[in-house]
Amino acid sequence: MNINEANKIFRKSIIKGFFEPQLVNLDFKKSLIKHPLITDDGLMQSDLLHVFFDVDTGSDYPDGDEWFIVEMFFPYDVKLPDNLKGVDYFTTISTDEGKTYWHHRELVRYKYGKSKKLDAALEFLESKYKELHELLGPIQKDLK
Repeated sequence: MNINEANKIFRKSIIKGFFEPQLVNLDFKKSLIKHPLITDDGLMQSDLLHVFFDVDTGSDYPDGDEWFIVEMFFPYDVKLPDNLKGVDYFTTISTDEGKTYWHHRELVRYKYGKSKKLDAALEFLESKYKELHELLGPIQKDLK
C-alpha cells in the first residue's frame, strides 16, 4: 500500500469515526445534496450550507495523515454579493452542465506531531460553518 492509499484510509477513518458522529451530535444530519466533485455524502444543519470532506487533496503528502480539506458547499446557482466572494468566503465551482455553485475550502489539521487535536479541529469546523451560514442567511429569501 502506498502513502496515498494509506492516508485516504486514515482520513476516512477519522472522518467516519470522529468528525461525522460529533457533527451529528451538533444537530447535523445527512445531506441529500450531491457534490459535483466529491463522491462521499455530506452533512448539513440546514439546506443552505452543506459540509463535505475532501480526502483526496494532499493525500500523497507524507503528513497527509494529519489533516484533510473540509468543503462547505452552497448548492445554488445564484449570484452572490461581492462581499461574499474570495478565498475568505466563497469561490466558484463550475460544472459540465454550465451551472456555477459556491464553496469554501478549509484545511483542518487534527494532529500536530504526536498530539491529536480533534476537539479543537471540530470547534474550528463548527465555528466556520456557523460564520458562513450566517453570511448566507440574507440570501436565503432569494432562493425560493
